[in-house]
Amino acid sequence: MRRLLCVLMSCFCLFLPLLAQSNKLIKELEGKRGALQKQITESETLLNTTKKTVSSQLNGLAALTGQIEERKRYILTINKDVEAIDRELGSLERQLGQLQRDLKDKKKKYDSSVQYLYKNRSVEEKLMFVFSAKSLAQTYRRMRYVREYATYQRLQGEEILKKQEQVSAKKAELRQVRAAKEGLLKERETEKQKLESQEKEKRTLVADLQKKQRGLQNELAKKRREANQLNARIDRLIAEEVEKARKRAAEEARREAAARKKEGAKTDKSSTTGGASKPKAAPLDAYDMNKADRELSGDFANNRGKLPMPISGPYIITSHYGQYAVEGLRNVKLDNKGIDIQGKPGAQARAIFNGKVTAVFQLNGLFNILIRHGAYISVYCNLSSASVKQGDTVTTKQSIGQVFSDGADGGRTVLHFQLRREKEKLNPEPWLNK
Repeated sequence: MRRLLCVLMSCFCLFLPLLAQSNKLIKELEGKRGALQKQITESETLLNTTKKTVSSQLNGLAALTGQIEERKRYILTINKDVEAIDRELGSLERQLGQLQRDLKDKKKKYDSSVQYLYKNRSVEEKLMFVFSAKSLAQTYRRMRYVREYATYQRLQGEEILKKQEQVSAKKAELRQVRAAKEGLLKERETEKQKLESQEKEKRTLVADLQKKQRGLQNELAKKRREANQLNARIDRLIAEEVEKARKRAAEEARREAAARKKEGAKTDKSSTTGGASKPKAAPLDAYDMNKADRELSGDFANNRGKLPMPISGPYIITSHYGQYAVEGLRNVKLDNKGIDIQGKPGAQARAIFNGKVTAVFQLNGLFNILIRHGAYISVYCNLSSASVKQGDTVTTKQSIGQVFSDGADGGRTVLHFQLRREKEKLNPEPWLNK
C-alpha cells in the first residue's frame, strides 16, 4: 500500500509541470495583450466628437481614427495569439497520441507477463524451477531470474500508472488550452463589433465634414501656418545647438592635439640624436561630437523601440509622421514633422531619455522644450507650463511640464512630439515602446 501511494504521488508530481507548460504560454499571451487592452480601454475615454465646429470635428476625427488603429492592432494581436494557441493544441494532441500509444504498448507487455505468471503461479512450481537446476551456479541464476522477473512486473505496473496519469494530465492541458482559445475567439468578436461601430461613427463624421469644405480648408490653412511657425523656430534652435556641439567637439580635439604635441616633444628630447626623425602624426578626422555626446548618442540609439511614450497616462496617436491624405476627405493632406499624442487633461510631458535641456521657449502662449541626447534631440510642444529650464539635466521619464488642455474643445489635451538626429527629422514611432 505504501509503495502504491509513493507511485501515485510521483505521478501527481509529473502532472503539475505538464499543466504549467501551457499555463505559461497562456499567461505570456495574456500579458502581451493586457497592456494593449488596457491602453484601448483607457483611450476610449479620450474620444470627444460632440461639438459641431469644423475644428472640433477634425480633432474628433483624428482621435477616432487613432482609436480605430489601436483596436485593429489589438484584433491583429488576438489573431496571432489564436494562431499560437492552435500550434500549441496541435503539439498537445500529438503528445497525447504518443502517450496513448506508449500506454497501450506497456499494457500489452504487462498482460503478457501476467499470463506467464498465471501459468507458473504456484510456489511449488517456482521452487521446482529453481531446484531442478543441474548445478549450484544455475540454481543461483534461476533464483536471481525469479526475483528480477517479479521486480520487472512490479516496475511495469508502476510505469502503467505513471503513463495513465500523464495521459490524464495531457487531456486536462488540452481542455485548458481549448477553453483559452474559445475565450479569445469571443473577445475577438466583441472587438470586431466595437470596431464596426467606430468605423460607422467615423463615416458619419467624415460625411458631415465633406459638407463643410470651405471651413475645412480654412481650418487646415490655419493649422499649417501655426505648424510652419513652430517648425521654423525649432529648426533655428536645433541648428544653433548643432553648431554649439561642433564647437565643443572642435575644442576637445584641439586640447587632445595639444596634449599629444606636448607628449611628442618630451619623447623627442629623450630619444638619441643620431636616429632618423619620426614622421608627424596624421591629422585627426573632423569631430562631429565630443566624447560625452558620442557615448550618449550610442546609448540612445541602442534603445530604439524601447523609449517610453513622452506623455503620461492613457493616450492615442492622433496624427502620424510625414505626409498623408485624410481618409474620406477630398484634398485634405497633412504634413507632420513629428506625431501628435492625445492624453487626458492633466497629462505630463516626460523626457524619453537621459539628456540636457537645450531650449525652453514660448510660442502663442504655449511652452516648447528641446532636450539633447548626444546627436539626438527630442522636442516637446504644446505645453501649458514647463518644470525645467535651459541647461537642466533630465532623466528618463522625468516630468518636464504639463500638456495644454483646450477648454474650448472639451479639454482636448495633445502633445506634439518630434525627434531629430542633428538636423535630420526622424519618425518617432519606431523609437517608442507603444
